Amino acid sequence: MKNKISLPAAIVIGAIIIGGAIYYKDKNSEISGEKTEPKKEVSYLVPENAHFLGNPDAEITMVEFSDTECPFCKRFHGTMKQIMDEYGKEGKVKWVYRHFPLDALHSKSRKEAEATECAAEQGGSEKFWEFTNRIYEITPSNNGLNPNELPKIAEFIGLDGARFEECLNSGKMASKVEKDYQAGIKAGVRGTPHTIIMNSKGDQSIVNGAQPYPNVKSAIDALLAK
Repeated sequence: MKNKISLPAAIVIGAIIIGGAIYYKDKNSEISGEKTEPKKEVSYLVPENAHFLGNPDAEITMVEFSDTECPFCKRFHGTMKQIMDEYGKEGKVKWVYRHFPLDALHSKSRKEAEATECAAEQGGSEKFWEFTNRIYEITPSNNGLNPNELPKIAEFIGLDGARFEECLNSGKMASKVEKDYQAGIKAGVRGTPHTIIMNSKGDQSIVNGAQPYPNVKSAIDALLAK
């Protein structure tokens, strides 16, 4: 019959559909070369020293793995601010930020992550967030931020520039950044941004890439309703 499709043609069409689905999933994120399987345990996702915004006892915890030189992360940072403006003020969401530098794509991002931790060492979580926000504000992304800007950011947010540079040059924060990265590998993170949304009952939803605000809001509302 004319409407029948031959087996070889069906295989080709199926491959095209699958390929398109993979592209759609990853087009708003940048991908690491690591291939991993996600783990079931989740306690490692929010360590005691994790940087977070919002109510520590919020019903929803959002753990974002991010790279400061990833253009999709820069876009999603604004989306997360919107989320916190709504759900954070109501005490419903806690935003946990963790480092996942994609070294093969952005050789500068790991040192930038260390810089945010040096800011935290000197000024606590408040300065961590101020420094991180400022990086996303001024970086052109894709490895475009001049490293000389890092001490300037420190001074811009009111930190001791010399003390900051001493911390950054020492490399003392490298292990903390690597712990975040390894936690991401354990969680099955392959690209950035990658956000794990959890409610207090243990239900989870994964947001891959720089999804728009309505999509993230829907994921949160669905978990709040469970």
